[in-house]
Amino acid sequence: MKRFSLMAFLGVLLLGLLLAGCGGEEKKADEAASAGQAEEALPVLKIGSISPLTGPYSADGNDIANGVRAAIDVIKAQGGLEGFSDIVLFAEDTACDPKQAVAAANKLISEEVVGVVGAYCSSSTIPASATLDPEGIFTVTPGSTSPKVTERGLQHMFRICGRDDHQAPAAVKFMTDYLEAKTIFIVDDKTTYSQGLADEVAMNCEKVGIEVLAHDHVNQGDKDYSAVLTKVRQANPDVFYISLQNSATGALMLLQAKRMGIEAQCMGQDAVFHPQLIEIAKEAAEGACLTFGYTDTTTDTYKVFQEANAEYGKVGAYSAYAYDSAMCLFNAIRAAGSTDPAKVRAAMLELDFQGASKRVKFQPNGDSGSDYVVFKVMEGKLVPFWNPRTGEPF
Repeated sequence: MKRFSLMAFLGVLLLGLLLAGCGGEEKKADEAASAGQAEEALPVLKIGSISPLTGPYSADGNDIANGVRAAIDVIKAQGGLEGFSDIVLFAEDTACDPKQAVAAANKLISEEVVGVVGAYCSSSTIPASATLDPEGIFTVTPGSTSPKVTERGLQHMFRICGRDDHQAPAAVKFMTDYLEAKTIFIVDDKTTYSQGLADEVAMNCEKVGIEVLAHDHVNQGDKDYSAVLTKVRQANPDVFYISLQNSATGALMLLQAKRMGIEAQCMGQDAVFHPQLIEIAKEAAEGACLTFGYTDTTTDTYKVFQEANAEYGKVGAYSAYAYDSAMCLFNAIRAAGSTDPAKVRAAMLELDFQGASKRVKFQPNGDSGSDYVVFKVMEGKLVPFWNPRTGEPF
């Protein structure tokens, strides 16, 4: 009886140990599963872009969205951002319409994005950023040059490209110092950006003694410019300056000016600056001069950008600016170790790095400086031609 009791006791003890062992393994398995779930639970970093993906401005708009995609690809290839399981882009279409831009901003708010790259048209960037800013969502614009963009006291508004009040003096300096122009005829399309820049050019011309023979306007969507071009031909200015919202419109203007025998030196601005200008206007674009930010294409950063952007097509006028806009957000979030708006803003203001488009360092108001030079269409290519800072050709 005692032997049976002892054996029974030992059996129970052994069973208990086995169960304890199994329980330990289950506990370890549960802990491992919990750790795995914790790793899987890392948040996704959501970034937005707003630009004209459809309509007459879609060439630049899609370049902007693709520039952001290229930046995301580069960050992912580097191992991603610590603390995030992935980076996702929400690309919204504004069609350069202010109301559609606000609708896009509200959609991105609902998606809980941390920052937005865009827009392109200043008339879209201004209301969209005003919608995003109270939510603590950053806007970094690669293409909106109106001074108003960064003059509203918004805490989360930054700009990679230059400003109209810097671009206009660069253009006028070229007119006086290189062209030795005495007269100018200005045409814009009445948009916030285009008319604002045209006004800046007119003001700077008056300061240096260039006579503004006329400052006329066309409407967005017009195809026939014979009425205004007849005035240009009759006025016979030294410089025919076009301030238009997109390169396709600029190309049509150049084609029709060429057919009408206008011999004035044609000058345009950064929105007209795009390979599409030459693709459409062809020989009519030859000799045209345009202001745009200078980019050193020999830097390692540019080469990394160029390789990444090749996945999405040719490098457009605003591709590198959009790439740098996204990189600003990623670099600031990495430096802040957080997506808290106050911490990210502080980190943004401390950034100082070589971007694809320029050296990026922000001023307290969110601007990053301007580096406008004059490009000229030569043998079917946009070539850096004259540097306003040195007063010398490249």
